[in-house]
Amino acid sequence: MKENTNVPGEIVIRGARVHNLKNIDIQVPLHKIVAIAGVSGSGKSSLALGVLYAEGSRRYLDALSTYTRRRMTQAAKADVDEVLYVPAALALHQRPGVPGIRSTFGTGTELLNSLRLMFSRLASHRCPNGHYLAPTLAVAAEQPLVCPQCGATFYAPGAEDLAFNSQGACRTCGGTGIVRTVDRATLIPDESLTIDEGAVAPWNSLMWSLMADVCRAMGVRTDVPFRQLTDQEKDIVYNGPAVKKHIFYKPKNSNQAGELDFTYYNAVYTVENALAKVKDEKGMKRVEKFLKEDICPDCQGSRLSAAARAPRLCGIGLDEACQMTLADLIHWVKGVPASLPAEMRPMAQSICDSFQAVAKRLMDLGLSYLTLDRSASTLSTGERQRIQLARAVRNRTTGVLYVLDEPSIGLHPSNIAGLTAVMRDLVADGNSVVLVDHDTQILSAADWLMELGPRAGADGGHVVAIGTIEEVCANPQSQIGPFLAGSIRPQLQKSAGDVFASGRIHLSTRAIHTVKPLDIDIPKGKLCVVTGVSGSGKTTLILESLVPALEAAIAGRKLPTHIASIDAKGIGRIKLIDATPIGINVRSTVATYANIHDDLRKIFAKTPNARQHGYKAGDFSYNTGKLRCPVCDGTGVISLDVQFLPDVDIPCPDCHGSRYAKEAGKISLQTKSGQAYSLPDLMAMDIHTALGACKDFKVIWQRLEVLESLGLGYLTLGEATPSLSGGEAQRLKLASEMGRGQADTVFVFDEPTIGLHPMDVQTLLGVFQTLIDNGATVVVIEHDLDMIRNADYIIDMGPGGGEDGGRVVAAGTPSEIAGNPDSITGKYLK
Repeated sequence: MKENTNVPGEIVIRGARVHNLKNIDIQVPLHKIVAIAGVSGSGKSSLALGVLYAEGSRRYLDALSTYTRRRMTQAAKADVDEVLYVPAALALHQRPGVPGIRSTFGTGTELLNSLRLMFSRLASHRCPNGHYLAPTLAVAAEQPLVCPQCGATFYAPGAEDLAFNSQGACRTCGGTGIVRTVDRATLIPDESLTIDEGAVAPWNSLMWSLMADVCRAMGVRTDVPFRQLTDQEKDIVYNGPAVKKHIFYKPKNSNQAGELDFTYYNAVYTVENALAKVKDEKGMKRVEKFLKEDICPDCQGSRLSAAARAPRLCGIGLDEACQMTLADLIHWVKGVPASLPAEMRPMAQSICDSFQAVAKRLMDLGLSYLTLDRSASTLSTGERQRIQLARAVRNRTTGVLYVLDEPSIGLHPSNIAGLTAVMRDLVADGNSVVLVDHDTQILSAADWLMELGPRAGADGGHVVAIGTIEEVCANPQSQIGPFLAGSIRPQLQKSAGDVFASGRIHLSTRAIHTVKPLDIDIPKGKLCVVTGVSGSGKTTLILESLVPALEAAIAGRKLPTHIASIDAKGIGRIKLIDATPIGINVRSTVATYANIHDDLRKIFAKTPNARQHGYKAGDFSYNTGKLRCPVCDGTGVISLDVQFLPDVDIPCPDCHGSRYAKEAGKISLQTKSGQAYSLPDLMAMDIHTALGACKDFKVIWQRLEVLESLGLGYLTLGEATPSLSGGEAQRLKLASEMGRGQADTVFVFDEPTIGLHPMDVQTLLGVFQTLIDNGATVVVIEHDLDMIRNADYIIDMGPGGGEDGGRVVAAGTPSEIAGNPDSITGKYLK
């Protein structure tokens, strides 16, 4: 058979105009690792996801029946003249959704499927009378088992009978592993109050106010501070019996009074009764403040029923296997076939091989420390993305285009080698990989690099440089080249001296998750970076320990149970700036979030034209005002239902995306320079341009100047905030904090360099320096080496992940960490 030598070697794109792409023509090599770089907002994701993934997935789905397509989420056709030779595409997005309470590391990776199959087919099973039978092929043959000791006949459980999401669920907790119980510490939050003054919190919000009258009839004094009650009186409040009492009741807002019989509900039962009657989210919010989550007493958190925990394989149950780390579990699975009778080993080997194939990918991606019973909602963004990647590659597909959005998220430099190896395996299997990233370590591993820019927003969308890493480094137009070559590094000028000169925050914790008991010091008024390999305990230490401890200390509340102590003299505010999206719909924009839109509406309402037409400030709202576009109702887009095809969102044909009716365009604002602008004109401007247009309006100009200093000058005022990247969302959240005294404030950032070009990291470092100059303490969870190098103080967690981590390996200045032989981070700082 003659080999076809005309197989396309590259994807051909002509006339790409998605978002800010400037009608670009480009060729993307197939069967290689192709990286796309550029500053934030330069058009990288538009090319990778808006063109390559959109067209690759759309064309694949077009081959399916219309009936099938109607039930699938589909990408709209990209705004492009032509795309040739694009394979079927899979995208691994930057921020996979946070799974629900029933999802675990085992279910997300499907390793639990193989494990349940092992325990169903290969284990020793227990008869109804409690006797164990030796492993037998009769189970796989679906034959009944006969107990040799008591003669009982029974069938072995199937794999579904061992699933905590179906028949194998613990009856007490419903397969969640946790139960909600009343938190007695919340029932009487202020013991200085009397019961008449509302000391018993659940009676105020969940029960009738007359419960104080019933309590008085139970023999409890309701007119003295709660702390002065006798132990017997307090016990009646908490645990008193549900007896009926005859009371005289007068409602507070009525002159009518009367006698009635009413049953006493103690404080604990009041909460339990309300919980049993909850029907919706609103009802749960009223009750949940009085609840705490505890490990299920019946299944001990394993989620499994007693029957599902009964089968034994190599001496342990399914619940014990799920408590092992992946590394330990792989070793255990290797020994399973040899432990069984000879006739069962071929079947056992097949099941175990299936498990090991999936597990190897996860090990390569640095997830050896996770246990199968780890709740998926507690995994970091990076961990969830790597699970997604492993799931995508396990079937050894060929001819697929994998589009990876920021795969370096959550990865310590030492973990990136494993990620690169997985991408190489994908290419070796005949696939193509396109990745969007800023991390120079992962960009350097690409076979081909395309750089977009030169700047962001309207000034981006051009191809700045293209070629191999060496060719891009040698291209004088390239902005990423000098960083790849190591000739430029973002840098702040650091003053020498004692980093603790302004004081310290001392935190002492007990063991939680895989983090051991710790004592750490954070210098006040400095930049402190917490780093370490994936799974080393950074998130637990900062987001689950430091933040709630400071919140409790500031509010005067009881510390979380795993916090031994916190000493934070002079700290009065704690601000967590994370990368969660801002707003939930397109009605939230940069201008509304930054409080610019309200001021603009007031200014436009004072113009002669607006007064002539009787327009008030509220009329200029595109959410509810008279001047919003009547066609799109102020959203700027129209969603078209195309029945068997996916819904199509198009710019509103009436307002062209401005959100305003034509009348709004006729109300103009005259500036001192002689220029006239309408509100739709200003909302269409990027921040950099709007600075010039709004220089006559001091408050608005100052707010725009802050956004510009945060490196967000390329965003338009009317841009919908839910569409912003994680890094953009973090910096926008900071806008209201800039320019004020922060001596009593701790700012905590969770991986703020996500989505940031090294040039943008320099801008972010400048933002941190401004906060510090204003007295703030800045704590950052980070893997980015440029950020770590510029820290005043580093806390390096590790040395490994999971049980091998959870300790402070090294703490000190960057030079001290670089010289510490125990620090993995230190090796990369050198």
